[in-house]
Amino acid sequence: MAAAKSDLVIVESPAKAKTIERYLGSGYKVVASMGHLRDLPKSTMGVDIENDFAPDYQPVKGREDVIDKLKKASAKAGTVYLATDPDREGEAISWHLKELLDIPDEKARRVTFNEITKNVVKEGIANPRDIDQDLVDAQQARRILDRIVGYKLSPLLWRKIRKGLSAGRVQSVATRMVLDREQEIEKFKPEEYWHLTATLKTDKGESFQALYHGEGGKKKELHSEAEVNAVADAVKGKPFTVADIAHGTKKRSPSPPFITSTLQQEASRRLGMTPRRTMSIAQQLYEGVDVEGEGTIGLITYMRTDSLRLSEDALAAAGSFIRSHYGEEYYYGKPRRYKTGSNAQDAHEAIRPSVPSLTPETVKKSLTGEQYRLYRLIWGRFTASQMANAVYDNITVDAVCEGHVFRAYHSKIAFPGYTAVYDDNREDEETEEGGKKPLPELAKGQSVALAKLDPEQHFTAPPARYSEATLIRAMEEKGIGRPSTYAPTITTITAREYVVKEGKYLKPTPLGQTVTQLMEERFPDIVDVKFTARMEETLDEVEEGKADWKGVLHEFYDGFEQDLEKAEDALQGVRIKVPDEVSAEICPNCGRNLVVKSGRFGRFLACPGYPECSFTMPLVTEMPGKCPKCGGRIFKRTSKKGYTYYACEKGAECGFMSWDVPTKDNCPVCGKTMFKLSGKGQRKPFCINEECSNFLPEDKRGYRYRRNATASAGTDSAAEAAAPEEKKTEAKKTTTKKTTAKTTTRKTAAKKPAAKKAKA
Repeated sequence: MAAAKSDLVIVESPAKAKTIERYLGSGYKVVASMGHLRDLPKSTMGVDIENDFAPDYQPVKGREDVIDKLKKASAKAGTVYLATDPDREGEAISWHLKELLDIPDEKARRVTFNEITKNVVKEGIANPRDIDQDLVDAQQARRILDRIVGYKLSPLLWRKIRKGLSAGRVQSVATRMVLDREQEIEKFKPEEYWHLTATLKTDKGESFQALYHGEGGKKKELHSEAEVNAVADAVKGKPFTVADIAHGTKKRSPSPPFITSTLQQEASRRLGMTPRRTMSIAQQLYEGVDVEGEGTIGLITYMRTDSLRLSEDALAAAGSFIRSHYGEEYYYGKPRRYKTGSNAQDAHEAIRPSVPSLTPETVKKSLTGEQYRLYRLIWGRFTASQMANAVYDNITVDAVCEGHVFRAYHSKIAFPGYTAVYDDNREDEETEEGGKKPLPELAKGQSVALAKLDPEQHFTAPPARYSEATLIRAMEEKGIGRPSTYAPTITTITAREYVVKEGKYLKPTPLGQTVTQLMEERFPDIVDVKFTARMEETLDEVEEGKADWKGVLHEFYDGFEQDLEKAEDALQGVRIKVPDEVSAEICPNCGRNLVVKSGRFGRFLACPGYPECSFTMPLVTEMPGKCPKCGGRIFKRTSKKGYTYYACEKGAECGFMSWDVPTKDNCPVCGKTMFKLSGKGQRKPFCINEECSNFLPEDKRGYRYRRNATASAGTDSAAEAAAPEEKKTEAKKTTTKKTTAKTTTRKTAAKKPAAKKAKA
């Protein structure tokens, strides 16, 4: 009697294969496809527009060995389970595998795992389904749409602007959003306003500060120095009376668990990770890591999601964990359920730990530093989402003089609630912990004396440039793209140099402005935010079986083809020049302003007088503040070995350098630029002027490594001499790791020249 055939499970990555094979045991062979094995060809558009948009799918070049092995394995197998990622692209990969490997309908079964845990994997295998053709068609429609736009528009950009450019539905809109924000900033007109702070003293000598609130029981803002002086003249030398004391409590609810966009935003803000890096690390946590004492386990649920839904099992597990580890009072009392946005597909749960009882500290030894930090963020946000509210005790005191009200405020935490696990420190709202300094004991009707008045002039600030995180949030709000497209879109527009990062912010380049202007004039739909959002909704309808994918393509292409023909006619013989990006740096040879150029190794400064003048220099970043020695500009520089330091623009002529980061704040005593420690997170500025009474000595700044305080700057060698010992040690470790990695790569490449990276 012939032995029973074993079943085959095909996943995308080796890490995922290893985890799943461990759970399924004997009787199953789990192999990895290493991502797509069939796609549109790279050399041609691969779409027959005249033949109802028929795609010409081809096996991916260089993957012949993988395809051959999978064909042989699937032919020998009993059932072939296609277990690619649980989204549109994963569904399409499964469909392509079935077609490419010639797997019969009765033999091919589709399974999905929202999390890679033993129970979920076994349950998925026990409940397979057919491939969802609506999901496949939605992915085909997106792929072909993007291919048509890219292959029709990119050649036009090459001919009319410069070679190497590209256009795309989502990337063009994202670039326009960055450009629109820049224009908003340029058009912004600041408005003046003032803060007036009164320092008040009790008869016991206790002091507290109160901010001007209004007059005659109404809130009033001060918009000029004259208004400030009028209030100051009215209250100087006059007694203040405590008119009102209000006690109260305020509850603060936790944020919902992460979805793709909010995870990328928080990882950027709190961990300094790019969206692309965030998704790469999250993929590793989802596919499985070797946890000491647990074996290989997927630590989080699927990370491409826009749904806030949580399973009943996860809610129950979280409640049990919170009660047993923190106490009954820290649990909310019932599961918290969050409402998913109207544009969300709701195909998957929110991002959460697959096993809530596996705390970050429990698995820390088994994770890399990045994996640990990201897992801690995900675990903390999810656990906090099911905990009790934080409770704050607030006290507000109104001190009145001549009808003018000055308000003092203090808040302290009465019950930490969810903040015991995760303090979200939301950027979009004022913290309830403002007014941290306690107020003295006061009584209504009590007289207090005015010690001094401090007026401060302010101006309203323009909207901030987008960071990667805030651009993703804006794209999500406007319905541009979907969870799987946010990170690749930002990677594309920065790689094409349509936008560049200055610090953490995105700024459009003259190239990005030129391309966007052409697109707005000739292809308004492609860069229209609302049109692109409607297209995303239409693709969702295809996924839901409510729209025909080829009909969607016809409807789009009819208008697009007309715009393309008109653009070709209007731009006949036209070559559009990209204006130079002029810098403030002066060429030392001929005195011209240097301009920004791009080369093989990135952007640099060059003299526009080439070939008469061929001067070039690295692109430098000007920091806020002024040099404390000579008042010149401070530049961010990188040494030959990769260390970042801050030095005067005059280099050795001045000699100033610092490892600390210059800030926009000036010392209130000496007026010189203040600095802060380098690193992530909020750091308190300090004065480095030794002649100032506000000077903070080096031994009190919180350095974690030894510094050479005598090093003077101006050269890389000086910077290397003063390089922190800790950083040098880390650099050596990194070098060793890189060398080992290269050796391993060469050996692997020698054996398997066709190997490719797994899907991130």
